[in-house]
Amino acid sequence: MKTAVLALHYQNEVLHPEGRIALGVAREGDASAMVVAAASALLSGARAADVPVISVRISFRPDHAEVIRNAPIFRNVVASGAMVEGTWGAEFVEGLEPAAGEFVVHHTRISGFTGSPLAEILRALEIGHLVIAGVATNSVVATTAAHAVDLGWEVTIAADACSCRDARMQEATLESLALIAEVNSVSEIVAKFGRGLRPANHRCSKAKSTTL
Repeated sequence: MKTAVLALHYQNEVLHPEGRIALGVAREGDASAMVVAAASALLSGARAADVPVISVRISFRPDHAEVIRNAPIFRNVVASGAMVEGTWGAEFVEGLEPAAGEFVVHHTRISGFTGSPLAEILRALEIGHLVIAGVATNSVVATTAAHAVDLGWEVTIAADACSCRDARMQEATLESLALIAEVNSVSEIVAKFGRGLRPANHRCSKAKSTTL
């Protein structure tokens, strides 16, 4: 079964200590650095094994006019002026940027599949299994994982390459995700890559990442 890695919302606004959205990582100590290190190891391991990496990012117009403000998370984004396209907050965290030739999917809701071509890309690559990682675990990761399972994909969660605002929420969300997905560490997942996990055929070989 062919596998791809989904890297969700590794953007400054949610993962960098100076980001304006505090949902994704604890602001105290070195929590952000630990997630970045784990995510970097996951992405490096996938690329070394020729497993496709697809980055999913969220951003909005400066006036947030396209945001449907039907939930606290969206109302808070608008109120804080966060995730504006073209700003530092919407950029990828240093070291977790897409590599040349990789797909970059843009969306504006919670699930990475909603309003994006993600499903079509995965089907074009003949992917059957997704390794999902990102921030926040209880938001985009959990929602995208559930959406993927409903659409027919098998899912593994890279636990230490995900994070929540606090450890209690992280533990509870991972326990819930275990009902629909395998929950493994980055080291376990990368070891499986190294044992010859069958990658998808790459369909994108441009010099720059492809944003959709």
